[in-house]
Amino acid sequence: MCAKSVEKSIFQYDIWIIDLLGHLRIFTIKELKEEHFSEGLGFDGSSVPLYGFVNESDFIAKPDPKTLRTYPWTVNGKRVAFVIANVYEGYTLKRSPMDPRYVAERLNNELSRRGISALVSPEMEFFLYRVGNFPFPREKLPVERDQEIIAPKDGYLRHPPVDQLYEYRTALFEALDKVGLGPRKNHHEVGAGQIEVNIRADDPLRTSDNVQIFKYIAKVVARKMDLYATFMPKPMKDDNGSGMHIHISLWRNGENIFYDPNDDYAELSQTARYFIGGILYHAEALTAIVAPTVNSYKRLMPGFEAPIYICWGRKNRSALVRVPLYHRKGSKNNAKRRRLEIRSPDPLANPYLAIAAIIFAGLDGIKRKIDPGDPIDLNIYQLRKEQMEELGIRRLPHTLWHALDYLETDDYLKHALGKELIETYIEIKRKECLEYMQYITEWEYRKYFYL
Repeated sequence: MCAKSVEKSIFQYDIWIIDLLGHLRIFTIKELKEEHFSEGLGFDGSSVPLYGFVNESDFIAKPDPKTLRTYPWTVNGKRVAFVIANVYEGYTLKRSPMDPRYVAERLNNELSRRGISALVSPEMEFFLYRVGNFPFPREKLPVERDQEIIAPKDGYLRHPPVDQLYEYRTALFEALDKVGLGPRKNHHEVGAGQIEVNIRADDPLRTSDNVQIFKYIAKVVARKMDLYATFMPKPMKDDNGSGMHIHISLWRNGENIFYDPNDDYAELSQTARYFIGGILYHAEALTAIVAPTVNSYKRLMPGFEAPIYICWGRKNRSALVRVPLYHRKGSKNNAKRRRLEIRSPDPLANPYLAIAAIIFAGLDGIKRKIDPGDPIDLNIYQLRKEQMEELGIRRLPHTLWHALDYLETDDYLKHALGKELIETYIEIKRKECLEYMQYITEWEYRKYFYL
């Protein structure tokens, strides 16, 4: 989309910048000119955490014209557009190694070099709270749970009037459609006040952009309805958390190279099995990126449909990697449908880093022909420790700190994503862990104060 095609009807333009943790930063300009796409716009990188220091503060945001859109609402009656920018260092015009979009672009280039492409589609899960009913300082309850309409773990596919989120989901679908995200499906999720929305598949960079756009729109639509949308992975202790399951398939010359009609188990090719092998091999280190907060590990607990064990299987939601099989064996459309679902990511993950890390790990599996082992079709939550040891099933890290230990020693992922970027990421996440450890919770007072 060219700036000239919309400038007559647009009052102002928001320039979006994504920081290392996936947080959105915005500044606004009155006119978006052709020169901005080539020369960029300056901003203070030292005030955006993890980009630059006060003595190295001049950075340049170059808008990506393919991301230029108008918001699906007006602001004070005015139409406003937004565009996502790539970040460059000032004067040298070198691409900033801290720009997460750069990681996704490098992945796309690597896939192209290999003569393949990736289709990626996320499942976005999140909770809705009434404004003023946020979960702090004490745990508060989301919509439907606050009035005891839906019990814990009893919300899946509920319908109105029990489902009080139907109007919100409809408004969100409409807004997503207007910005071209191609929403495919939405429904009430397992938790009270929890919904899931699936958006269309695209390449790793565009899908990551779409996740950023989705989260922003979901929050704004919610606030317009006196709700608050939270992507916190585990806002309640006794209900399912929110995931961001990532669906991936690889293609060459228009053919899905994950598909093999002669495979009796899941119509899955050997290439797909090696891809799974790479994900399982790097699983512990990947967890530090796809489950990036201390709260993420409260979601990765048994009994809440979140994976905690490192294995794969068809139709198995207790496995880390699942092969979805919604259609009969031999269906003519299975060549397009065959894909892998990685279930450990949550919606606070930086999508540019999470999707890139998963695919780079899978590519390592293909290159090294890493055997993923036999699939597991059992309910892994119910297996005894001895059974898991016999099957060679490892466990995901218990904490973010533990996961960072693995990432710190995974030289392949550090090289693939950028050594400077990963070392900075680990440093900031270590600080987050230490900050959490210094905080005294209400649970600790209840548990230990009177002993």
